[in-house]
Amino acid sequence: MTIYDIAKIAGVSASTVSRVANHKPGIKEETRKQIQALLDEYDYRPNETARGLVNQSSKMIGILITDIRYAHHVDIAYYIEEELEKQGYCSLILNTGLSDEKKVHAIKLLSQRRVDGVILVGSTFQCDAVKAALASCFRKEPVVITNGYLELPNVKGVLVNEQEGMEACVRLMAKKGHTKLAFVLPNHTPSNLSKEKGFQTGMEALGWKREDLWIYTSPTTLEDGKRVTEQILNDHPDVEGIIFGEDLAAVSGIRLLVDKKIPVPRQVAVIGVDNSKYCDICYPKLTSLNNKLVEMSFEAARILLDDLEGRKNPEKIMLFSSIVEREST
Repeated sequence: MTIYDIAKIAGVSASTVSRVANHKPGIKEETRKQIQALLDEYDYRPNETARGLVNQSSKMIGILITDIRYAHHVDIAYYIEEELEKQGYCSLILNTGLSDEKKVHAIKLLSQRRVDGVILVGSTFQCDAVKAALASCFRKEPVVITNGYLELPNVKGVLVNEQEGMEACVRLMAKKGHTKLAFVLPNHTPSNLSKEKGFQTGMEALGWKREDLWIYTSPTTLEDGKRVTEQILNDHPDVEGIIFGEDLAAVSGIRLLVDKKIPVPRQVAVIGVDNSKYCDICYPKLTSLNNKLVEMSFEAARILLDDLEGRKNPEKIMLFSSIVEREST
């Protein structure tokens, strides 16, 4: 059923039906009710593509994620999509992978789809290749990065102070009597390097020299979490605490410690980052740095919608992390 079919049945012009369907003024109330009844009866929905050609808007937002298997980033995309949908926007979510080439390719795909705006999930998009692609493909459309920022006139960033949060994690460990600490860096994204810097600063405050710190790099998988924990125990049998850059590795680290009958947290305490669902389903339950996933998601969606509607926001908004203490400390 098209707008022309509705118009023929109602005995009015197609433009009159269009005004009713799009909630425009200038129609007699009796005529509006008659046409609305027909629209409801035939379950008419406006053609968004055709509407977009007129309004110069696709009502579509592009959301880029590097790895859709990573629960933390998927949850961010979920909350963003929910907020955008409430305002009538459809989300196009693409999995880019970690390589710069694939990130740039995804940005070009979104440009071809003529999305109204873009949200990039994660600090890994804070790189020169992405900056150049955005400058080329999205000169005017609003772009928001979660936990990252790029210096472009149309880009906004929603950041979380994870460095300060990591310093607080070190202080918590020390308060509990654990000062011989190891840190596991998931990968070299700006966000994770900020966590590493916070660990270094926190340990220096305890009297450690930076060159003596026990810092390891390991992918965030269950197997790699066990492997790096085993390596830490072999290298430093006197380790008193391990701080993992992400929860999933921390959970598998706890599993290994429990299997080896090493008491957690009495002998080795464990902290993760993300405050994810994993924290409450492992044993003992995992203490984690809450980097404000929900708040960050809502802020990213709000800022993008504000930009689309002409409302201004600062280039960067900083959220502050907090520790959710559970049984592993």
